[in-house]
Amino acid sequence: MWNDTDIPLAHLITFRCYGSWLHGDPHGSVDQLYNQYKTPFAPVNENRKRYNSGMLKSDPVLLDAARRVSVDKAIRETCDHRKWQLRALNVRTNHVHVVDSIGVKKSELALNAFKANATRQMKQDGCWEKDHSPWVDNGSRRHLWNERSVARAIDHVTNGQGDELPEFD
Repeated sequence: MWNDTDIPLAHLITFRCYGSWLHGDPHGSVDQLYNQYKTPFAPVNENRKRYNSGMLKSDPVLLDAARRVSVDKAIRETCDHRKWQLRALNVRTNHVHVVDSIGVKKSELALNAFKANATRQMKQDGCWEKDHSPWVDNGSRRHLWNERSVARAIDHVTNGQGDELPEFD
């Protein structure tokens, strides 16, 4: 059943750790030329990956167990404080997936709040001591307009990310 309002039922928000996934990487990537729905990723290109790696201002960021706990806590608290419905959350070593319902708020607001509060929480917990952000500049924000899309996004976030991560590093 389709949602007949101008407000999505939920959003799938994904953001990556800084430097953890570069253009040219074998995983594929999206850029200005390769950014259409259901089209191929940008091609693997070792020279492009090497160039992008050389342009990094710091080492790539990965989330160890302590950082993952901080990020998880921050996102849950953000949703609770703002009265957003958190439907699914998965904090991985190099990215974060969130499915949430935020009403009339813009998904960009949620993305920015999650990243800012996660960084603040990691600093507060003593597991992020650098001045720069641990996140890439942008992120993915997909509108989910019907219950089927919401269910598929929740399944992707909870079951489609690989094995559970250990609590130790």
